Amino acid sequence: MQDDRVRAAKMTSAEENDKTTPPRRSTRYDTPAELYARIPQVLDLTQFRPRPDEDNLHYLSRLRGSTTPEEAVTFTAFAALPTAAAGWGYECLRQMAEHLNPVERPMMQDIAAWISNPTTSMRYKLMKDALWAPSRSPSVLLGLAVGWSTGGPAPNDPLRPPPWRTPQAVNSAVLSCLARAELSRRPIFLARIIDMAESLLRAY
Repeated sequence: MQDDRVRAAKMTSAEENDKTTPPRRSTRYDTPAELYARIPQVLDLTQFRPRPDEDNLHYLSRLRGSTTPEEAVTFTAFAALPTAAAGWGYECLRQMAEHLNPVERPMMQDIAAWISNPTTSMRYKLMKDALWAPSRSPSVLLGLAVGWSTGGPAPNDPLRPPPWRTPQAVNSAVLSCLARAELSRRPIFLARIIDMAESLLRAY
């Protein structure tokens, strides 16, 4: 009888392990056309326009093959949910870490800590440090993106930022860091960045 109970418990545990968790949504909208309609600020930053019938991945692929593939960065920053966009932006800067200044290391470390444990107190700290930074470096821009990602920028300012705030800062962070790279290496970095964008947009 005891053996039967042990076997039953193991079977229940195995069944629970077999259950898959539903995918977490990583994008704001199902189509780029809806994104452009809901957040028109992206129109000012891109020349390409989505087709009514294409999905996010297809549009990203078209941007990648266009004469302005950097627009794939802009689209991803706006298409992803704010926290996902900030996390993707961090990984993009990590890919180009050699082009970050040593003084940017503390900000990057704090952003990594927030990604691992996204507390409100750390978000406030990042926003404060970014606002008082002497220059708008890529890491500082990403710190601003985090600060605007999930609420007001400070405890005494509960007003939620407009939906274009975080993506605009993520876009600026990634593209400004890309601009620091040598011309010959920019396509390599951009290819890696767009590869990560594809994984992010496919996550939904």
